[in-house]
Amino acid sequence: MIKGAPEAVVAACGKVSSHDGDVFLDGAMREEWLSRVDHFARHGLRVIACAGKQGADAGDAPYEDLTLMGLIGLEDPARVDVPAAIEDCKQAGIRVAMVTGDHAVTAQSIGRAVGLEASYATVIEGGRLDEIIQNNPRELLEANIFARVSPAEKLALVRAYQAEGQIVAMTGDGVNDAPALRQADIGVAMGLRGTDVAREAAAMVLLDDAFPTIVSAIREGRVIFGNIRRFVAYLLSCNLSEVFVVGLAVLFSLPLPILPLQILFLNLVTDVFPAFALALGEGERDVLDRPPRNPKEPILGRRQWLTIALQSLALTAATFGSMAVAHLGLELDSRSVVTVTFLTLAFAQVWHVFDMRRPGADVFRNEITRNRWIWAALVLCSVLLIAPAYTPSLAHVLHLSPPTFAMWSVILSVSLAPVVVINSVMFVTARCRTRRT
Repeated sequence: MIKGAPEAVVAACGKVSSHDGDVFLDGAMREEWLSRVDHFARHGLRVIACAGKQGADAGDAPYEDLTLMGLIGLEDPARVDVPAAIEDCKQAGIRVAMVTGDHAVTAQSIGRAVGLEASYATVIEGGRLDEIIQNNPRELLEANIFARVSPAEKLALVRAYQAEGQIVAMTGDGVNDAPALRQADIGVAMGLRGTDVAREAAAMVLLDDAFPTIVSAIREGRVIFGNIRRFVAYLLSCNLSEVFVVGLAVLFSLPLPILPLQILFLNLVTDVFPAFALALGEGERDVLDRPPRNPKEPILGRRQWLTIALQSLALTAATFGSMAVAHLGLELDSRSVVTVTFLTLAFAQVWHVFDMRRPGADVFRNEITRNRWIWAALVLCSVLLIAPAYTPSLAHVLHLSPPTFAMWSVILSVSLAPVVVINSVMFVTARCRTRRT
């Protein structure tokens, strides 16, 4: 007894079983059986044919002169949440292709049910893959359903996509899928029904075997990358501003606006907690509405480095501005001047966390303002910055004096200036970009 693809099984049969005994299978009857296969397939059934033969010698050729027993139509509908997940992929700039060993008409019917619109003419069958890969590989980018594909052809298809510069993620569950899973940039194996070989070859295993889980993983990956970029940009801009403050003071023979222990205190307080809060962000709500980034793009590119430098200069300018106001305007002593500059830079770095929003996002409603950990970090940092100034022992160590109302006025107003300027520039830049597009 054998079972398999109807086209192959019918081609190997010489007779067909009936109630009246075996009947010779001629060309017309073969066409009739294949039309039944096509009929089942158009209703989304996965069709296999069964055949067999009896022989006195076990060494007889097993796949010749078979007797066709009939067809079996298996209903294996896609999950109801798959169409929405595929639509999310389209929104995210991710193209979904279905690769199956089923009949082309079955594949087309299932594809239509899950949102992969394709005409029968655009369904590529496995027998044509080698020719297309060699002569017109760009055609692969126009098709989204591949039928009657063998394991070797799956591997060739993955390599062809990669040769066209595509980043390929492939799902699979069988032993025969292992080579293609290993070759893909991201191999995704089924955790429930997948074989051990497939899970070992894959880079990721779906514990629930659900396609929407892949979409959730893509979103989470984008959020994590965005959080890492904000985390690094925030830390670099804050630390670079401290370098500028000390470096410019030394270069122009000015009194140091901040002292070594104060720099250490800033690195332990204002840098750490807001940065951790940025790393815990849930990301933008429209993170899947944007196209994928270039995989060769570094965490910090030229644009990010330029932004970091300009933001650091804004924090530096605020520090020297408060120093000038405290020394020339308020005529404070050196200890009080250092207190003003230290707290100005410290609070400017704390408010600087709001500059980490995505360009083009709403100024007041964005991924930063919705992050509750950000607000908790702001409260904690404010307490840790205010307390030393009014605690004699800590004030002595950090060379601080209790700020007066006038000093607080300078500290708060000048420390808020950079975040106002930076966000204003971001707003104007986003508006200009929108008008150009």
